Amino acid sequence: MFNKTFILKYIPLGLLLITINSHGGTLELGSTTFWWIIQFFVMLLFWLVKTKYISQTHKESLKFLNWYIYYVILQFTFGAFISVGYWDWKALVGNTMSLLIPLIAFASNSKSLLNQIFSHYIFYTAPLFLVIQFFIGRDEFGFYLAPFSFFILFFPILKFRWKILLLIIAVYVIFADFGARSNVIKFIVPFLCAFTYYFKKLFTTKIFGFIRLILLLAPFIFFVLATSGSFNIFNPQGDNKKAIIDKKIDLNGELVEDDLTADTRTFLYIEVLETAKIYNSWIFGRSPARGNLSESFGDGDMNKRNERNANEAGILNYFVWLGLVGVMFIFLLFYQASNLAIHYSNNIFSKIIGIFIAFRWAYSWVEDINNFYISHIYLWIFIGFCYSENFRKMTDHQMKVWVRGIFDYSKRFRVLSKTVQPSNLK
Repeated sequence: MFNKTFILKYIPLGLLLITINSHGGTLELGSTTFWWIIQFFVMLLFWLVKTKYISQTHKESLKFLNWYIYYVILQFTFGAFISVGYWDWKALVGNTMSLLIPLIAFASNSKSLLNQIFSHYIFYTAPLFLVIQFFIGRDEFGFYLAPFSFFILFFPILKFRWKILLLIIAVYVIFADFGARSNVIKFIVPFLCAFTYYFKKLFTTKIFGFIRLILLLAPFIFFVLATSGSFNIFNPQGDNKKAIIDKKIDLNGELVEDDLTADTRTFLYIEVLETAKIYNSWIFGRSPARGNLSESFGDGDMNKRNERNANEAGILNYFVWLGLVGVMFIFLLFYQASNLAIHYSNNIFSKIIGIFIAFRWAYSWVEDINNFYISHIYLWIFIGFCYSENFRKMTDHQMKVWVRGIFDYSKRFRVLSKTVQPSNLK
């Protein structure tokens, strides 16, 4: 039943549904159980790709990811033992599903599968946004359209009409809600990365490597500075800062003000670290079934334990659920992905993606919440891309041909017609 044709057909379909549900909860379609079934189905298909259709070389390059998956399963088992009611079990299942998304990286060795996933999003999923946008918040536009922030990395080799479309989408997301700072950053940084293509002679492998190390190490440096009281990157001007107010209309049609300079992260770190100190959960975390104590959001805890199940900064969730061991695994995966992409590739686009992945590691200390959203799925698809020899061995010209094929609507039908044959996933 689950042959290659089935997988090539239903993974993109499953991701379409995941994309529709990739928002802050304003559009309620189906129950939690329904979405768990969809998520499980998608992950099952990716697991089958991993076990049946991916080369041994690609599997070996992702050995840290295998260890990470086993560790998450171990943490799930521990969480099952300490769960005491419905809400613990709901958190355990939902958070574990999100933590297992990295296994998608195994499938990124397949050119035909990625072609199917990307082109299906571009030609079928993305157009649905024209309707979906009226039912979600403006600050959520970037969630649904997140894959385009990754496609921007290929901007220099796209045909002119697609360049214009990407620019329009980026501008639309950014100005839909300028107060949604993460959307602004996530759509601007890819352009900065992509434009290094036009200065290839200047941006040597050594320069890319230097930028990579800065991005990978910066969070640790800023964390030490903040905890020592020397400098807080989230509030660099202290109490003397001047507010920058952005006025907007919320979902209720009311005019609200948003301070673009507000520090919305320091207190999260304080709450998470205090929780680790109280429960001595530094090394292994509290399992995906539990959150951190929170004076700011604990009132919403259905178990009346004053806990918050998840935070906006992805790195905090890894720490709370999996401890320093989990953070170490994630860091190693980002570190090795960016290293391979920059130092062991034949094309400039692998290096560009490597820089962007290093940036996303740094930004996970700010946001990048690890929900089961399409944005998080694409992040791990591109991390897997960095590990793939199939893509790293391609020349700039070969990469150009492959990328343009994704954006070629007529070619998509030629690809689909071939999947009825004993197709390969290489």
